[in-house]
Order: sequence, then C-alpha cells, then structure tokens
Amino acid sequence: MAGVELRDVRKAIGSLAAVDGIRLSVRPGEILGLLGPSGCGKTTALRLVAGFEVPDAGHIAVGERVVAGSGSWVPPERRHVGMVFQDYALFPHLTVAGNVAFGLRGGRGTRRRVEEVLELVGLAGYGERYPHQLSGGQQQRLALARALAPRPAVLLLDEPFSNLDTALRVQMRLEVRSILKQEGVTAIFVTHDQRDAFAICDRIAVMRAGRIEQVGTPQELYALPATEFVARFIGASNVLPGELVEGEAMCVATALGLLPCHPACPKASGQVAVCVRPEWFQLDPAGPLSGVVRRVLYEGDAVELVVAVAGRDLDSQLAGQHLQLEPEREIVIRVPAAQPPLPGEVVRFRVAAPYVPVIAAAPSNGTPFATSSETGSRTAAHAVLA
Repeated sequence: MAGVELRDVRKAIGSLAAVDGIRLSVRPGEILGLLGPSGCGKTTALRLVAGFEVPDAGHIAVGERVVAGSGSWVPPERRHVGMVFQDYALFPHLTVAGNVAFGLRGGRGTRRRVEEVLELVGLAGYGERYPHQLSGGQQQRLALARALAPRPAVLLLDEPFSNLDTALRVQMRLEVRSILKQEGVTAIFVTHDQRDAFAICDRIAVMRAGRIEQVGTPQELYALPATEFVARFIGASNVLPGELVEGEAMCVATALGLLPCHPACPKASGQVAVCVRPEWFQLDPAGPLSGVVRRVLYEGDAVELVVAVAGRDLDSQLAGQHLQLEPEREIVIRVPAAQPPLPGEVVRFRVAAPYVPVIAAAPSNGTPFATSSETGSRTAAHAVLA
C-alpha cells in the first residue's frame, strides 16, 4: 500500500487559484475524502494526483515516488493510480468482462483477475453482458471493478454516486467502503455530499476556495469544527457570538447564557464564536431558556424548530462586565417528532451538551450563516452572527 502526499501544491485556471497551496497527507490504506461545495478545487486536486493536470508549484508523491514537482513529472499511465469517474466512462462496445480486462492489457492471469474483481464487486456471472444491460448501481460497481483490476497503489473516485437515486446511493456507500477495505487500497474520494463522505471515509479534508479548512475524522469535524465555514457546511449549526469568561473552567457568554468550552478547543480571549448543533438542545418545561416557535419542519423521525430567543441580561454572570447582545435572534432546535410544538407557541429548553466548541473570532459583517443546499441539508438560515 502507498500513501499520497501533497506539499504546497498550487494550480491556477486562468486568473483563478483552483488549488491554492494545499498540504495534505493520505496514509497507506486510508480512505480520505475531499469535501466541499462546487468550485472549491477538490476535483482539480484529484486530477493533479492522477496526472491529468500539471501543478504550477509544489510537489506530489505517491508512496516514496515524487510524481510531480521538484523537477519530476510522471505521466498518468505510469503513476499506478486508478480512477473512477463521475460518469463511469465505461466502454459501451465491450462486455462487462472486456471493460474489466481493458486495464490489464491481456497480461498473464487476466481471466482469473477479471473473475476475482467481478466476484469482489458482486457482478459474478455478468461478464458477458454489456454496460447498457446493467442497472445504475451495477454500472457503478463495474467502473470500480475496472479501476481495481490492475491493483493500483492509489484509487481516485470523483463524485461516483452523483447519478444514483437516494436509496441506491445509501446502499452503495456501504458496499464501496467494504470493497475498498477488503482490497486494502489507498483511496481519495471526492464529493460535495457530507453523508457520502461520513459513511465512506476514515478522514475528511474540507475544502473552500482552493484551500483546506480542516482535516479530521467525521466525528471530529462534526463535534469540533475549527472554522465558521466547517461549522455551517458540516450539518446544520447555530453559530453564535460570545465572549470568553475565565474561571475554574473556560466558558463563553452568549445569548443562550454561559456555555462551557470543549476542553480540546484552542485557548483564546475576547470575542469569539461558538457552534451549537440543533440536536444539542432539549425541550424542558423547567429549562432556563425560552422562545417563540417561528417555523416547524417535519423530518420524519425528528422535527426542526426555528425559535426566536430574546437577548438576556448577563451582567451578573459576568461579574460586572457588560456584554452587548441583540434583543432577539433565531436558533434551530431538533427534537423527536412526537407531539412537536406548533408555530406561535412559547417553548422552554436548555442546552444539553456538556461542552460547545469555540470555532473562531466572531465576524462583524452581519453575514447570515445557513447550511449549504449542496450538502442536502436545510437551506433556512440557522443563525445570524452579530
């Protein structure tokens, strides 16, 4: 197994820096996701690793071998890298077996390897069929089989589920991860859908405007977003301004009261922002917070409430310091679907999470923070920063 390393890699397309000095290491045998909105540079980064694009600066290594930069250039066909394209790029005039055998170039043991990978992807017995005789999910498996057949050191997957319906997509997430782990191949998986990335990848690099915002496991990205962009792109989030308050434990004074900081959060001072996920709230008739339900969104197993919360007087909690708060702001709360409150009702609630992550200094431009429609999440505004 081989890892992949990108160091200070840059690639401009016209006047646009599609990849802007990224540094990234993929461990041998790891499935690493490149996640971000359209135009963030993730597919360009993948093409640079594949050799379809030449970097303007920096270097790329596959295993111990530098394949681009530092005076070296290795063409795509000699990088020992496999590729699964968004549209699968299957050969319509070749059978299933012929498509898989294409990359093997008729070498010794071709027939045995073809049978082996077709068995691996669940297409045993389909060798004499043609691509048009397969379902969408079977075509996706065929594209994966063809890429895996030459035993590549690294496998690159560019939005492989974009043509699948929702139910099939869920099924293929589990199957693709199982196949990649069984084969033991190092993989880079590009997607704009966080659910795909969370289900398949060991670690994820979140990209924005050609740069990497944060790299971590799915759990780390969700529970401890490092930047405002990651907080709002990875799932739904309430991003609130606050002020750090030192005591026995570091806390943040916010419109929701004093919230304890996560122990892993970086030390900071003064004005900051915090991320509070909608499911970190709990409806409680005796809760310390209250607000008016503005909107209700039914999601089947849960209900998302948009609640208008009045600002609070925190002078006493801050030992004489005064924190200027807006009189009202909307937050999003996710609760079980049983007997949800109706619009116009007043609800009481509490923050049930033991800690909240401090993500950044609070901006002052009044930009509304909403989850991206590209992640498949709600597009209603989830919080507004002061």
